[in-house]
Amino acid sequence: MARYRGSSCRLCRSEGIKLFLKGDRCYSDKCAFERRGYAPGEHGQMRRKKSDYGIQLREKQKLKRMFGLLEKQFQGYFEKGDRQKGVSGTNLLLLLEKRLDNMIYRIGFANSRNEARQLVRHSHFLVNGSKVNIPSYQVKVGDEIQVREKSRKIGSILEAMDTVARRGIPQWIEFDKNGFKGTLKALPSREELAMPVQEQLVVEFYSK
Repeated sequence: MARYRGSSCRLCRSEGIKLFLKGDRCYSDKCAFERRGYAPGEHGQMRRKKSDYGIQLREKQKLKRMFGLLEKQFQGYFEKGDRQKGVSGTNLLLLLEKRLDNMIYRIGFANSRNEARQLVRHSHFLVNGSKVNIPSYQVKVGDEIQVREKSRKIGSILEAMDTVARRGIPQWIEFDKNGFKGTLKALPSREELAMPVQEQLVVEFYSK
């Protein structure tokens, strides 16, 4: 499957905001966005006037890149959220939040969503006691996510559990560090989703 193989820091600089794609490094002085917070390329520091379409496109790209999805995948989530009852933009955010790879990142078993995706594909986690190796698996309220017994000595998982305090664990997730497990207690409200995105612009982009 096609994936972006370039520098993650270029994506943050292109969108003009930290997307936290490199885990704990994004919280340190080594973060490239902190040192060069302008767009990459020869004309990166030029000021450009954006059209309404351009603003909507950038917001869509920002959210898509934050979760590491391809266009077809992302559009599928939008269409599913648009069919559900409620606010389409909020539905979209919740569908993305409930992805297994994102939940593992939120709990603190991985330093980034990309790292979480790799760990899921290598079958290091159980959901309600059953092995799940599909990153897009939709976690439900009450589901328990646990690190497999034989995977509890993996360095990247232990490191992530030690450094998760930098970004914090959301209130809607219950984390048992000693038991290597986390539980989705409830679906968060939009106010609780601390995402620097304007999802209504994404809705407007796809509604044209």
